[in-house]
Amino acid sequence: MFEPRPQEPAYAFIPDAPHPETNRYGKPIETVPEGHALRGASLNINGDSSVGTNPNRYKQHGFYFSADNCIACHACEAACSEKNNLPAHIAFRSVGYVEGGSFPAYARMNISMACNHCDDPVCLKGCPTLAYTKFAEYGAVLQDPDICFGCGYCTWVCPYNAPQLDPVAGHVSKCNMCVDRLEVGLKPACAAACLAGALDFGVIETTHEHREQLETRLPGFPTPEITHPNIRFQQAKSLPREMRRTDSMPLRYVRDERHANVYTPTVAEDGRPRQWNLKKLRSREDPLVIFTLVSQAVVGAFLVLFLGPLFGVTMFAHAAHPLLHATLLLGLLGIETVALVLSTLHLGRPHRFYRAFNNLRNSPVSREVAGIAVFYNLLGAYTLFTAVPGLFAWLPRSLLELAVQVSGWGALLAGLAAIYFMSRIYRIPARPFWNHWQVLASFFGNVLSLGALTAGLAYLWAGDAGAGLAQTLALPVLAGLLLEGVGLAYHARDLTRGGGEGAASHYLQRTDFGYTYWARNAGLALSALMALALAWLGGGALSWGLLALLVFGTAIVGRALFYVLVVPTTMPGAFFWRNRGFERHARETGLADLPQMGIVPDAH
Repeated sequence: MFEPRPQEPAYAFIPDAPHPETNRYGKPIETVPEGHALRGASLNINGDSSVGTNPNRYKQHGFYFSADNCIACHACEAACSEKNNLPAHIAFRSVGYVEGGSFPAYARMNISMACNHCDDPVCLKGCPTLAYTKFAEYGAVLQDPDICFGCGYCTWVCPYNAPQLDPVAGHVSKCNMCVDRLEVGLKPACAAACLAGALDFGVIETTHEHREQLETRLPGFPTPEITHPNIRFQQAKSLPREMRRTDSMPLRYVRDERHANVYTPTVAEDGRPRQWNLKKLRSREDPLVIFTLVSQAVVGAFLVLFLGPLFGVTMFAHAAHPLLHATLLLGLLGIETVALVLSTLHLGRPHRFYRAFNNLRNSPVSREVAGIAVFYNLLGAYTLFTAVPGLFAWLPRSLLELAVQVSGWGALLAGLAAIYFMSRIYRIPARPFWNHWQVLASFFGNVLSLGALTAGLAYLWAGDAGAGLAQTLALPVLAGLLLEGVGLAYHARDLTRGGGEGAASHYLQRTDFGYTYWARNAGLALSALMALALAWLGGGALSWGLLALLVFGTAIVGRALFYVLVVPTTMPGAFFWRNRGFERHARETGLADLPQMGIVPDAH
């Protein structure tokens, strides 16, 4: 249990103020009623089994921030880092700012932000390992780094930069509301350290001393509808109509004239030139580029092999080319194995990959992993039953045929389910560039195009393929390319119309990566024309190989853009802190080698 200092000042204690029964979202502020079984349990802080004496222990607490008072002294950051013994590259609480106007009417608004211990914590729902728990005590959302295996998905879904992925330690950690201090009635370290009275803490929806407003919006703060955060703002001073970020995000916030305190994010077009930026296509998500594309190609190729004979393409039947059929199946298993290994090594703690199955109820990551695992094992069983039937000579023929059909249809359904859940991973409100049906169209488009190309390469280059095979397989390739192209066209249109962070991502796509973006689009269009020509005129192994080279190259570039272009609905940074542009500069110039810069290598 935390030990208060002798003669602890009064401002360090949580005030006991009256509060309503429910918060503004209609949820009870009392987390569990009197007499509930959860009451009286110990939090076992540092192995201490005693129970805190805070009279408001079972009420939702939250932070209060007065932007009018914040002077950006960073005392809250320092107190938090000292309390939690954090390294320089991790900060549970950080101070950023937005600015607007011009001299002499220049205004700057600072924002101090940490975990908001939300009513609807998306980090908890998304975490595949069940490392998060929302406790009845204080309504705190706590995370256990020992359970976490470092996938970083919670850092994607959270709009507030709260979960911190530590690439050195290999796990995520975050603000724990200083529950050890709360147990003895003290405010969290950050609130107690605030010099200007800007940051405060208490039972949610209570109006503290020197505070009149309890707003849920602030310029630069993401929409509260995503998570229902437990933070309330006061910002009474007049601000300019437009506030800008000083980090490298191309965003500005424009006041809604109908609501004085509501600022809408819009694109900050700064006239930057169109570029290739091929080096910047690399990211820590490179293993996911390979994993997603390979998995989609493998599922698609298996669909071609399994369904082909049912649609009259007898060449894909095992009896037609036993050796080639078996070799292709083994090859699909092999490249999927490599993709799975890469995806596992992407984790901060790869040896704990098995924990990905812990949250099948809520996490799309768990469901995707389960779907891929079922598909992989059933594909292996189908390969054994068809490629090495001698191993099962002791089985009755009818039973072996049944095993082939069950494993084949099971792998087909599991593969399609896995790709669907793979697309659901990216439907994240906090990342508008991903939160579009185009992701589903792109993933299933790749299943059709990459799968048919993979199967066609094997049979056209190594098999005794008939003249019409290229014509037949060109149809699913063309269908997949058209599906992806239509999705991309609607995606660009909807991003532009929707504004905000999604439009900012598209702006970067048209400028910083403009030439790469249009080259990808041209490659997609040319691939569709080539596929159409093959479907109409037919072709041989050489033309098929050229088509495959173009389609796979376009897919890799497109998937790399998919990961690097995201502008999340996240909190503003500062010029040196939480600024992607400065981080890149620091790595290029060697500043990142200085530990005090708080920048680690862009790796996992």
